[in-house]
Order: sequence, then C-alpha cells, then structure tokens
Amino acid sequence: MNVLISGAGVGGPTLAYWLARHGFRVTVVERAADLRSSGNPVDVRGPAVDVAARMGVLPRLYEAATGNTGLSFVDGDGRTVARMDLAAGLRAGEVELPRGALASILYESARDHAEFVFGDSIATLTQDAGGVDVTFERGAPRRFDLVVGADGLHSVTRRLAFGPDAAEVRHMGLYVATTPIGGQAGPGRDVLMHNTPGRAVAVSPTPSGDLAFFLYRAPQQSGFDHRDTEQHKRLLGEAFAGVGWRAPELLERVRTAGDLYFDSVSRVRLPRWSSGRVVLLGDAGSCVSLFGDGSTLAMAGAATLAGELAATPGDPRAAFERYEQAHRRLVEPKQRGIAQAASLIVPATRAGIAARDLATRVAPLVTRLRHRLLSPPAALPS
Repeated sequence: MNVLISGAGVGGPTLAYWLARHGFRVTVVERAADLRSSGNPVDVRGPAVDVAARMGVLPRLYEAATGNTGLSFVDGDGRTVARMDLAAGLRAGEVELPRGALASILYESARDHAEFVFGDSIATLTQDAGGVDVTFERGAPRRFDLVVGADGLHSVTRRLAFGPDAAEVRHMGLYVATTPIGGQAGPGRDVLMHNTPGRAVAVSPTPSGDLAFFLYRAPQQSGFDHRDTEQHKRLLGEAFAGVGWRAPELLERVRTAGDLYFDSVSRVRLPRWSSGRVVLLGDAGSCVSLFGDGSTLAMAGAATLAGELAATPGDPRAAFERYEQAHRRLVEPKQRGIAQAASLIVPATRAGIAARDLATRVAPLVTRLRHRLLSPPAALPS
C-alpha cells in the first residue's frame, strides 16, 4: 500500500519507519524547508522507550540527552530560591533530550526507507472507495491508498478531512516559546528558571548549547497566526517587558533568532481520529500540549498504528478503529493534568510563586524524614 504522511516531526518519521518495515511504500511531506532545531526539551518515557529500543536508536537518544537533573528557581539576581529534582520523575531507561535532536534521530532512522519531501504541504484531499487523490501546494498531484495527518496542533490534514470545526481546540491560557542561544555546551547542569506572576523565563542546557524558554499566561490572542514569526517576537517582547534576571538579554536573542518556536498551549479533542482513508496521529488528533508527554505519545501511537495496519492491510478502517481504541487509553489521562502542571511552572500570582517555592524546599525534607522514620535502625540496642 502507498501511504502519505503529513508532518516530519516526531510521529511522522516514527510511523514511516514502522510502515516501511511492514512493507508499505511511504512518502512524508513536510511544510518546513528542513528540520526544526527549536522546541522545548522532551521526554521519551514508558512505551516510547520500547519503541526506540526496537528501532535501535536508544543509544543515540542517550548520547543526545540533556542530562539535566534539576530545575532551579532563581530570583532577579540569579540566586537559587528553590529547586526540583528532575531525575526523580524519570524511570530507568527514560530520557530527556532536545526535541530537535529527537526529531533528527527519528528522521535519520527513516529516511533510507521512505521518501521525504520538504518545503511542501497538502492542498486538497479527495477520497473515494479505493484511495485518496492529493494535490500539493508545490508538487504534482498524486494518489495514495491512505493519508496520515501527523502535522501537529494546526493540522492541515485534520481541517481538510474532517472540516474546520470538527475538533475542539481549546486554548489553555498559555503561550510558549523556545529558541537556541548557543553558549556553554554540555549536559548535566540545572535548568534555571525565573518567575514573575504569570511569567516564566528559563535557560535550559543541552549538549549542543543553551536553549531559551518562555512561558506566559494570556487569553487567546485575536488574530494570532502560528506562522507569523514577527508577530511572535512582538508578543514575546510585550509579555516580558520589565521582567528581570536574564530576560532582556534573551529577548534580544529572540529579536535576531532565525529559528523561533512560538505557539499557544492548547488541547485538541475529536470524537474520532479517522475519516474514511485518512487518520490522525499525535497532536493533530489529540494534542496534550506542553505538559502531556506529546513526543512519547506520538512515538507510541505511531508504532500502534503501523502494527494495526500491518495486521489488516486490506481493511484500514478496522485498523484505524483498533489503533484509536488502544491509544486513547494512553492519551486521555494525560489531557487532564495540564492545569496542575501550569500552576507549578508558571504560578499566576506572587503568593503562588512563594507557595510553589516553599513546597519545593519542604518536599525533600519531608521525604528524608519519612525515610528516616520508616527505615529500621542499623542495629538493635543491646
């Protein structure tokens, strides 16, 4: 079967790899001219670790790992006021790495087994009983047996196949931005974050250099265009005007950035993830946004979808239904935790910041006290 995948982020190349292993002919089309290097660090956890191991890429993921074990909250002078242990949240074998590094590793694993077309996008989809006729913004029209939308929150595939109003796309009251800023390369340093009410600015170390991270609370912006980089730079400048610590320096880097990721933190829900011979993968069908293990879910979903299509290649609709039934069990719990995570990373008030900092200072003490009280003595008194 001949399959078109829209999107060369995390889910798209993973699916391309597994479909090709199952004997499918795969084409991946990506609007961007090349792979994006920006994007916040992501975790490969749980089922995605097994997917990466079966792809043979786990050693490369570990090489690209940030190695960051802590998140230090700093005041305006850069003094640490509280700290969270990030390593405690990862189980054995799980890894945090830059999103760009993960996407690159997955692409390199799939590129010899699939056709990749950069700098183009789907323009129209027309289905019939035997396949899907696809026109592109630049390339010649082609026909495919199946189409997979792995093209993210603002999925063109979703809009064309399901209609513009089929999905519930809910703005979660936050905007996020990241850009690489160079500087000291190497893993193992703490992420440094400075908060003011409703604002968080951070520097995250990666093996290839530092990454600037911005997160702020704001209602949905009228006229927001996720492709308008100049608008994004202006919105960031307005949101972080007057914020101290390294914010002025980082905003100056943003003004000259060639690779800036900026978007709304949003949640996507659909009653169904497939329509005829078109199916959605990852954020396109079930965006869990910044705090929901989106990369892990995209990798796990890709492996599940490929396996189900391989099981019944002559009945893709049945394969889509089995994929959706299995993968929703992983997605839905993640979509419920966004508000709690946001209150931890970007408290809305000064009192909220103080309470968060106090909680992070007290929690390790409570853990050590509990361990001491519950542990047996080294030796019984004689």
